[in-house]
Amino acid sequence: MSRENNQQNDFKNNLLEWQQKLTSTIQLGILIIGLIIFLIVMCCLNIYSFLAVTSPIEADLLIVEGWMSDYAVKSAIAEFNQGSYQKLITTGTPIGKGFYLSEYNNFAELTAATLITLGVAPDRVVAVPTPQVTKYRTTASAMAVKEWLQTSNLKVNSINIYTLGPHARRSWMIYRNVFSPDIQVGVIALEPKGYNTHRWWQSSAGMRTVIGEAIAYFYTRFVDWKS
Repeated sequence: MSRENNQQNDFKNNLLEWQQKLTSTIQLGILIIGLIIFLIVMCCLNIYSFLAVTSPIEADLLIVEGWMSDYAVKSAIAEFNQGSYQKLITTGTPIGKGFYLSEYNNFAELTAATLITLGVAPDRVVAVPTPQVTKYRTTASAMAVKEWLQTSNLKVNSINIYTLGPHARRSWMIYRNVFSPDIQVGVIALEPKGYNTHRWWQSSAGMRTVIGEAIAYFYTRFVDWKS
């Protein structure tokens, strides 16, 4: 009888121990899930402001990325007029659509023409086309500007990059890598009109742009940094 009691007690003890372990496991799982949800929420609330960085400096050149929409190009004029810039440089890859209907072969020339039409003096605008590349377009644009500067007579110590929203962090990083340490680089991020930047996850345009730029930034920053 005593043996049976001992076996029952051992079974109860083992069952109690198993229940305690299960409870601890469930509590740990809930804690991990809660932490993941918290991190996702914090990421959603802060990733846009991290990517869409604005850190302008007193610069000699304003570089406008030519792929942006017309409202962004028009906004760049205000920045150019209020700064002490020598030139306004436009960059951009070959146009992928409407090539046969346009007199411009690339976004750099198209954007430069748009700026002149909007009132910027032609002698203040320089189009620096980006070569046709399948990847690293921003790097190719930065290299094209650097090569142009090497053949110009301008004395340039600093530049500002004018770009759109979450693309700013990556552009800033790439241009600093290309021009450092000889030329200082600042960045200005214009807020896009296509989605609510404070609730970017509520629209397909915001999701595509922010998530795409986040992946591209971290890939460039931590994986393919040599490029």
